[in-house]
Amino acid sequence: MNEIKLNVFEVLQKVAATKKKEEKISLLRKHDSFALKSVIQGCYNSNIKLLLPEGDPPYTACDPHNCPSNLLRKARDFAYFVGQKGKNIRPIKRETIFINLLEGIHPEDAKIVLQMKNKKPFKGLSAALVKEVYPKLMPPD
Repeated sequence: MNEIKLNVFEVLQKVAATKKKEEKISLLRKHDSFALKSVIQGCYNSNIKLLLPEGDPPYTACDPHNCPSNLLRKARDFAYFVGQKGKNIRPIKRETIFINLLEGIHPEDAKIVLQMKNKKPFKGLSAALVKEVYPKLMPPD
């Protein structure tokens, strides 16, 4: 039987509620996804600079029970906010894509994306733990 995939915010809530390092590592590995790793890397890797203005954009959070998509599917849109793909589009288009992303996913995941954008560490998840679980996501020492 297939296990239901948790949203990124649900994984991070479980990590925050867990006290033991080994359990945190186990949770992160069990619920590993491109979206989770992208959010963690965007938050903790100082070399990653998003091509977005400072602060939170105005957006309308969607109904948590009726979101058109989820961060697990929409994480590929992060490519518009970093690197060459992001540099090749006009800032207003990039910001519109970002707002559409926030409005199209669970409101708690939207908060996670904003926390990542603002480089505010997630509760219960240290940079050292990230480096241990996902060493390739962090800049070299």
